[in-house]
Amino acid sequence: MIGLKVDKLQVRFGDFTAVHELSFEVAPGESFGLVGESGSGKSTVLRAICGLAPRAGGHIELTGAEGQLPISRRVQMVFQDPYGSLHPRQTVDRMLAEPLAIHRIGDAERRITAMLDAVGLGAAFRFRYPHQLSGGQRQRVAIARALILEPQLLLLDEPTSALDASVQAEVLNLLEALRRERGLSFVMVSHDLAVVTHLCERLMVMRQGGAVETLAAPALARGEVGEAYTRELMKASAGFVRT
Repeated sequence: MIGLKVDKLQVRFGDFTAVHELSFEVAPGESFGLVGESGSGKSTVLRAICGLAPRAGGHIELTGAEGQLPISRRVQMVFQDPYGSLHPRQTVDRMLAEPLAIHRIGDAERRITAMLDAVGLGAAFRFRYPHQLSGGQRQRVAIARALILEPQLLLLDEPTSALDASVQAEVLNLLEALRRERGLSFVMVSHDLAVVTHLCERLMVMRQGGAVETLAAPALARGEVGEAYTRELMKASAGFVRT
């Protein structure tokens, strides 16, 4: 298992600072959430961790890591939109085989079959195209693609927000089962507090690129929060209330 330490992370796009000296730690095997309104910088943090956003300052470190595997093998990301993250002209087989070929990992036949079984699809889906899959099935393929390299840290950017409510629960339960079976660490971004409290053990509330507070998920579920902004976020997440 590996953990993550983010120390005073800054991300800038020109003159705009998207993330302001953000710091947090994720213990090996822990599931950690980042929550906040749109534009709070939470997805940018994930992209900075995996090198997809420019880091203007700060330090990112994998903790408890052993061996010489590159970070691209240790850390993988599942994106928000299963309709946009899969290549429309590639079969499931090719999408799963490509990362294995890039990293020169053999035994592709067995690995692909085993991974499709692990995400609840099976070999029957191996040669289908994305347009032949439902939204939930596409996200399962995206999860399989992320896990085919056997990473130890998985970054989840709103992994269920584009799915129907019934399918959301299935995907969340799948992710939790995979985390426990494989000893994974998670960093999950979501605007949905119910999703975060279901999957994560701790979470950080973000606003305008900075940290508001960090608390345990059970405390959030009980409404035991310290900051007014977090209480407002809880009200917004619960939906509109008629008066």
